[in-house]
Amino acid sequence: MAIPTERKTPMQRFRVPVLLIGTVVLLIAARGLDALVSGVPVLRFSLGIGAAAGAIFAYTWLSRRVENRVEVTELAAAGRWSGLGHGALIGAVAFLATMLLAVLFTDADVTSGSFGACLGVAGSMASVAVTEELLFRGVVHRILEERTGSIVAIAVSSLIFGLTHSVNSNATLWGTLAIAVEGGALLAIAYTATRSLWLPIGLHFAWNFTESGVFGTAVSGADGEPGLLRTVLSGPEVLTGGTFGPEASLFALLCCLVPAVWLLRSSTSSRTSRRRAACWATTKVPRMSTP
Repeated sequence: MAIPTERKTPMQRFRVPVLLIGTVVLLIAARGLDALVSGVPVLRFSLGIGAAAGAIFAYTWLSRRVENRVEVTELAAAGRWSGLGHGALIGAVAFLATMLLAVLFTDADVTSGSFGACLGVAGSMASVAVTEELLFRGVVHRILEERTGSIVAIAVSSLIFGLTHSVNSNATLWGTLAIAVEGGALLAIAYTATRSLWLPIGLHFAWNFTESGVFGTAVSGADGEPGLLRTVLSGPEVLTGGTFGPEASLFALLCCLVPAVWLLRSSTSSRTSRRRAACWATTKVPRMSTP
């Protein structure tokens, strides 16, 4: 007698397009809200934080409904704040190092901005970091990894991440490739190392916020806006990033390569330790015979 199988809903049968469309809608909605209130820093901050929280809630609900998951482990409450904190530290330090090198080796014109502008950027970058990570790491990378393995998933999701930035107003071919390598690969490795979205979300937010909210430079080819400061770099494009912003500079590539290698090594060491522990746990110890 055949055992009846559980019937899948239309959403479950087409889980990949449903998840992709759902997260793209979240990203577009967040960008739209940000554009509507771009001139009101307090409202921009509040709506940005609200959009980020709403996107996390919507992704969790959609994942449970479409994938029939009880726990959405990539957004588990355990490790949330430590993941966000560690990611924020890595992102902020990496961009500060990038700007330090840029100031040392190029001409930098720095003028004052405003705290209000910085506050508005914080909300905007919170929604950007969350919605982009849900799409590119939570859906694209995670599903690719299930089907092709980690290496292919990192390479393909990073390339897609870079290509989506090619539509920005001041995008360049080199800038698109640079953001794919330094941004896409670093964030993909951060997810692969932790199996959590909290670390890449924190890293993504801190990098963008430090870039735009603190230094006021262009972000990934999008026009720059004042933050706490307004910084204009002059010199060879290979060192300043040109109109694309500092992310297209060799300094950014170098400063993102270091944490990427460190996270990759940490992930490899952790997996090796877990395999050894599992091996020891399943090894039977021969029973000693008694006289």
